[in-house]
Parts: sequence; structure tokens; C-alpha cells
Amino acid sequence: MPVQLPTLDEIADIADGCGLSLDGNDVKSFQGLMRGIVESYAHLDELTEPTLPVKYPRTPGLRPQPEENPYNAWYWRTEITGAPSGPLIGKTLAIKDNVCVAGVPMMNGSSVLEGYTPEIDATVVTRILEAGGTILGKAVCEHFCWSGGSHTSDTGPVQNPHDPSRMAGGSSSGSAALVAAGKVDMAIGGDQGGSIRMPSCWCGIYGIKPTYGLVPYTGIAPIELTIDHAGPMARTVADAALLLEVIAGPDGLDPRQQAALQGKAYTQVLSGKIDGLRLGIVPEGFGWQDVSEAEVDESVEQSAHAFEKLGARVETVSIPWHRHGRHILFAIFQEGATVLMVQGNGMGTNWKGHYTTSLLDAMARGLLTKPDDLSENVKLTMLAGQYMQKRYHGRYYAKAQNLARSLSAAYDAALEECDLLVMPTLPFMAPKIPPADVSREECVQLAFEHLVNTSPFDATGHPAMNVPCGMSNGLPVGMMLIGRKGDDATVLRAADAFQREIFDAPHPPAG
Repeated sequence: MPVQLPTLDEIADIADGCGLSLDGNDVKSFQGLMRGIVESYAHLDELTEPTLPVKYPRTPGLRPQPEENPYNAWYWRTEITGAPSGPLIGKTLAIKDNVCVAGVPMMNGSSVLEGYTPEIDATVVTRILEAGGTILGKAVCEHFCWSGGSHTSDTGPVQNPHDPSRMAGGSSSGSAALVAAGKVDMAIGGDQGGSIRMPSCWCGIYGIKPTYGLVPYTGIAPIELTIDHAGPMARTVADAALLLEVIAGPDGLDPRQQAALQGKAYTQVLSGKIDGLRLGIVPEGFGWQDVSEAEVDESVEQSAHAFEKLGARVETVSIPWHRHGRHILFAIFQEGATVLMVQGNGMGTNWKGHYTTSLLDAMARGLLTKPDDLSENVKLTMLAGQYMQKRYHGRYYAKAQNLARSLSAAYDAALEECDLLVMPTLPFMAPKIPPADVSREECVQLAFEHLVNTSPFDATGHPAMNVPCGMSNGLPVGMMLIGRKGDDATVLRAADAFQREIFDAPHPPAG
């Protein structure tokens, strides 16, 4: 439908919302002035907007039946075969369902988007296929990726392959469960508060949130441009490094990226040798009141000191600012996500790059027609974010962004004394999946309570990786390694040495 000139009543309503006092003559005058503006918009309909390439054939696939989906981790099944040669030949992958795959339905965990099918491939999808990878489908993610638990997707909770009664973690819940269960070799996850590392931790796999901007976010549903990250999840560090090698580097379409931040041959640094590496145990990452479990803290501390057997130096490095990190991230997330995803219909404005306009349209229609279908934690964020914007005019969002620089500087200072920081990825092991009639209060608590260690590094952009380091009562424990910005290679090198030489990784659960 061509762009329409606003009616007099529409202009009057808009003026009232803006606090303008216009009489009837004013309204008619502004309507006349808008004719030229509307003509410019109408001209855009005569032009063809650039799109992203779709290079490899595929069929839409199908929604798996429950008997074909034991952990409820697949949203959609298809098979897309990439190039006949390349570094990912023989590797199978799952793509988180907030990532556009052309011709394959995308729900982003929410019935608000159900029925939407992208017409583009995200940059990471194109790079995977060009490297010879085979995509087997879309992995379930949490409702708009707004949860660290695996209980909020509108397709139902994702189960942990180590114990199906327990959470897989979120928001990349399906990606972690599919990798842990051996259904795929690798998966793409996304991370705005820990959503790669948290499910990797509880499912016992390797997941790295790369340096901010290293991996292009083009064609992926955003939450907040300053904290959006995408990255690899795999059962081995070698596979995680290989996938990062394939997907990293600027694509010229994502404002999160800097041309100077290039990908590297990460697989070539996996020597198993870390002689002289300096690791700093961060005490502020342990002993969270009412949250931390003693067996998790003990396992991570013992694992950190185990690096000494490989010739590393391990010491304690206090970073008091770490305890402020989650509050800084939450302020950025609450208001930034509300402005971009709700007011901006999932795309927002004021940034250069590729806008997935079909996703914007689908979000707008869904939010208009199904707002009550949003998950409880999304509703809370909307209400809190809009309140803070209206009552305090974005002041606290701005302050949080400024404070994020102080937080980043504190980590940078510690990383001058050592090469990597160490702390638990999650302070407790995977909890039980709550019942369907769980209270709003418990639903929200289970979505956000465990982001204490992961979320600060989304605000600062440092690379951070979950490394499985133990088992307790049949459930995985995860250690987080944090490196200097741009030094993802050292994080991977240390994680690989730990996996090879120290940690006897359990076999994936039968599935």
C-alpha cells in the first residue's frame, strides 16, 4: 500500500501526544506541508532496496514432531548443504532461531513472530555455508532471547540432556542442548547477558562470547546494539575455534564492527602449551550471597589452580568493580532493549548497516496484535524500560553506558597484571524446569537471577568463554575465562589446553 497522507484527526492526535497546542487551521496547514514529505516517502516505493545473498538451495523443511525432538530443542528442521569444499566440510550445525535463514520459518521464541519467514541469510549463515558446513535446522531460543533459563519459549521448555527435568540455560537453549546431545557438531548462539555461556555451562559444552564486534550481527534479530554478540558453541574447543575462524571479521554491514578487528586463524594457536601464561582468579566472582553454591566455587577454584600443572602462573586479582557490572548491564538492557525492540519494532533507528525490513514489519504487526502473548519477563522489561525512559528521560541509560567504560577499565587494569581472568560462569548448577503454571515472580527470577558473572562482559565487550571443569551430582560445572579485547585467541588456547590436559570431558548424553 502506498504511503498515505495523514488525516486531520491523525495529525491532531499526534500533536496532542507531543504536547503541541494546534487549532484547526494549524492542523490543516501542517497537513499541507506534509504533502511533499509523503511524496518523498512514496518515491522510495519505486526503488529496490539492496538485500543479502542467498547462495545455497534449501527447502522450507518442517516442524519436528515431539517424538523427533526429545529435548524440545529444535524449532524447525531442514537441511542446507554448503559448498563442496571448505573448513567446515563434514560438520553439522544448528542455528539459533533469532538468526535469519532464508525460506526457513523464524519465531525468535515468541508466538508474536510465529509465521514469519525471512528472505535473507544472515552473514554468519552465508559464511558457514561457504565454508562447507551443513545446517540441520533452527534451534529453539527463549522468548525474544530475554531469559537465562530455558523455560520461556512459546514452544515449551528446553530440557537439559544431562537431566531432562532440569533447565538447559538460555537464551541459546536449543543450541546448547543439541550440541550437548550430539545432534549437531556446532551451533550459533547469541549473547546479550550471557546467553552463549550460560546454556553452555549448564549443558557442559564450550561456548565463547567473542570480543564485541568480532562476529557480524547482520541478519540477526537484535536486542540492544551496544551489547549484541553472536558466537560459536561446540563440544570441543577445537570446533569452537574453527567456527569462530569461519564467522569472524567485518562484513561492512554491521555498525558494531570495526575494520581493525579482524578474525584470526584460531585453530592454529591450539598447541596445548600455555607455559608462562598468567591467570587471575577474581574473588568477586565467587561467593554471591543467596546464589552461589559451594561445590561450584570449589570446583572452579581447583580447576583454575590446575593450570599451574601446565606451567601457568595463577594468582588472585581483585576487581571490586565486578560487583557493579550486572547493575550496569541491566540498565543498558532494560532501556536500550525497550527502545529498540518495542518502540523500534525490533530494528530501531540511528545506525548504519543492513536493516531486515521484513522482520521490522513482522515485529510491528505482532506487537500490535498480540502484546498479551509476550512472556512475563519481556513484559516486565517493557514496563520498567518505558517507565525509566518516561520518568528519567534516559538519564540512567546514559549513566550506565558511561559507567561501562569505568567497568571496562577495571578489567583492563587487571588484564595488565595477567593474561586471563577466571571465575565461575554460573554460580549454581542447573535448576529444575518450573511447572507451566509457575508464578510471574518465580518465572522472572529464574530468567535473570544467575547473570551475575556473565552479564558484565556484555557491557564491556571482553571475550569470555565457558569451559566445562567438573561434574556434581551428574550436572556440569563451568569455569569462565575472560581475555583482553581482541585477544580471543588466548582464551581459546587456554581452554584447549585445559580440555586436553586436565579435564576428561564426559561423553555426550545418549539422545
